[in-house]
Amino acid sequence: MNYLRVLDIVEGTSVDGPGLRTSIYLAGCPHHCPGCHNPESWDFNGGREVDDDELLKVIAYNRFNVTFSGGDPMSQPEALARLCRRIKAEQGKNIWVYTGYRWEDIVGKEPFQSVLATIDVLVDSPFILERRDISLRFRGSDNQRIIDVPASLASGDVVILDY
Repeated sequence: MNYLRVLDIVEGTSVDGPGLRTSIYLAGCPHHCPGCHNPESWDFNGGREVDDDELLKVIAYNRFNVTFSGGDPMSQPEALARLCRRIKAEQGKNIWVYTGYRWEDIVGKEPFQSVLATIDVLVDSPFILERRDISLRFRGSDNQRIIDVPASLASGDVVILDY
C-alpha cells in the first residue's frame, strides 16, 4: 500500500508558503528542536496512515498548491518522493517541503535526492529558539532558508528565494 503517516491536513492556509495552500503535516521528527511549535509531531507512530489516492483527492478538491511540514517530511522520504511525483504528474502543483535538515546534508544523497527532484521549494535547517524571528515570512528562525530547489540543483549552489 502507498501511504504516508499524516498528523493533519490544513486546507486553505497561507502561513506555509505563498497563496492559499493545502498543508499536509507528517508524523515523525528526529530533530526535537527546543521551542518547536509542534512537538506532538515528533512521534513516528503518530497520526494515521493515509493512502496516496486519498491525499491526491484532497489536493485536487482544494485546487491549492501543496506544502509538506510536520514533523519532518524527510523522515518519510521514499513515500514523500512517490507522492510528490504523482502530484506533479497528475496535478502540476507547486510543492514546498519544510525540513530540519540542511540542504548541504541531503543534496545528492538518496533517498532525499528523489524528493528534491520533485519539489519546488525547500525550507531547510532546524528551528533555533534563540534565533526566532516572528517578522520572517514562512519560517521561524533566521537560520532557516527558503531554497529554490530546481535552480539550486541546476547551478550546484544554493539559490535563496526572497520572501
